[in-house]
Amino acid sequence: MRAVVADADGAVTRDGITVRYERHGSAAPSLVLLPTWSLVHARHWKLQVPYLARHYSVLSFDGRGNGRSDRPTGLAAYDPAEFAADTLAVMDATETERAVLVSVSRGVLWSLRLCAEHPERVLGAIFIDPIVPFAFPPAQRALLARFDEPVVEDPVGWEKYKAAYWKADYPDFVDFFIGRMFTEPHSTKQHEDAVAWALETDPATMIATNHGLSVSTAEVMGRLADRVRCPTLVIHGSRDAICRHSQGVALAERTRGALVTLEGSGHCPHLRDPVRVNLLIRRFVEGLGR
Repeated sequence: MRAVVADADGAVTRDGITVRYERHGSAAPSLVLLPTWSLVHARHWKLQVPYLARHYSVLSFDGRGNGRSDRPTGLAAYDPAEFAADTLAVMDATETERAVLVSVSRGVLWSLRLCAEHPERVLGAIFIDPIVPFAFPPAQRALLARFDEPVVEDPVGWEKYKAAYWKADYPDFVDFFIGRMFTEPHSTKQHEDAVAWALETDPATMIATNHGLSVSTAEVMGRLADRVRCPTLVIHGSRDAICRHSQGVALAERTRGALVTLEGSGHCPHLRDPVRVNLLIRRFVEGLGR
């Protein structure tokens, strides 16, 4: 059972692809909680919506590829530009002229695009544990480069981050990856939730989504980050095992924003330390008014 019921539940169709959205609350300003990687859907914001909706109008939607939204085929369907366009479509459908964008992990790729290319729609941006290619360490670049290579015998750890393995044993990859998302002790509930969300999509869809990182090159994302002019806040866990804390540092520097380091937190602090993250979001939004 959900803590709050949506004030509005709708859908928007763009180029034949439908995404489902929810709106909670009605006070200004508006916040858009962006989708992240299609591995999970909008329920990953479940600990933010009830609190933030008491103070603001909060929009969230299932990103294409998971949840109640469509699962298009083809690599081009999961280009970061498509996720950004979906966000604008949801904002248009709900008559949201401007909003504060809140993104996590891969969702930062579409948030940066919106900040740089549609500044008139963005009041400010919060980036949580961002994945930014211009700050990838060599090991992460090598991992992506090997994505389409054959799987080694008895793969362990990040050797499972390959298309062939996802086709062969997607549930095992999900269990491994979600385990790396939550490095904090006593994360059983968060692990179980995220695994269940990830199993709502399929290997073919997830393989297509990986194309998004291949087109989001360091050069492209670096240029977008340099064009950001709205106020920004980067929140990053010190024990993030998906993307290093140095990526958050780099993004804060490129966007000339503030950086808050959550000591001991992993890749999804909004699920493991929601009170602190919610208060940071509110403090940032209230600061925009001042």
